[in-house]
Amino acid sequence: MPEMPEVQGLVDFLAARATGLAPTKATVANIAALKTYDPPLDALIGSPVTAVARHGKFIDLATDAGYHLIFHLAKAGWLRWYEQLPSTVIRPGKTPIALRVAFDDGSGFDLTEAGTKKSLAVYSVRDPQDVPGIARLGPDPLADTFTRDALAELLAGRRTHIKGVLRDQSVIAGIGNAYSDEILHAARMSPYALAASLDAADIDRLATAVDRTLREAVTAASGKPPADLKDAKRRGMAVHGRRGETCPVCGDEVRSVFFADNSLEYCPTCQTGGKLLADRRLSRLLK
Repeated sequence: MPEMPEVQGLVDFLAARATGLAPTKATVANIAALKTYDPPLDALIGSPVTAVARHGKFIDLATDAGYHLIFHLAKAGWLRWYEQLPSTVIRPGKTPIALRVAFDDGSGFDLTEAGTKKSLAVYSVRDPQDVPGIARLGPDPLADTFTRDALAELLAGRRTHIKGVLRDQSVIAGIGNAYSDEILHAARMSPYALAASLDAADIDRLATAVDRTLREAVTAASGKPPADLKDAKRRGMAVHGRRGETCPVCGDEVRSVFFADNSLEYCPTCQTGGKLLADRRLSRLLK
């Protein structure tokens, strides 16, 4: 799943490549992906892109007509950029392409989604806050206002496992399953620690881990074209997606806990005092 660092990488790429270009066509191949009808996608045609921004894991292309093309790549979506957009006809239901956007210099991009569970979402709006997912977002962890004390305030009183808190977009915007694993490993903290139980030293470590992990990942993603971002993410992971491999810090084996539709990875020595966490395949905890 694309998370905040990779989404920021896409934003930086699009800002450098698409700013000043005017969309000439926007073709929806998966009608279920389009979540809005007013303004229509055609309202974007002919209006140059003035800015590209990120809201959590949403990407926002603003145009000089005041309209915004916003999309969320969900679990299996991605952006494929073309310097020369293919002329092939998109056949709805016969392609992984959900949306194709053409620009006036011949370039453009496809939004694609793998798998059978389709949750990629596209919005045409006048204001980003008109997108419900954006309106519900918590603070951005890389904002100047996201201080150690701000994090402490968010965690206070939450009798919820810290893994779930980090993934909750209404609490902190942009952190998903992968980077919550990486942050907790860097903070030497169990994913099952209760947020409200963390002491001052725990919060210090967690705040440092959030900032350092995300900033390093954003730096690693910066300047890379979309085709290279996924591999860069995988190479940078210490524990996520590395079940059975060696922890780069202590040498212990990285372990997994499986849930109904995802998993988490952790190092027992670094994070749980050597304790192995039980399989929670039937749990609803981290949904």
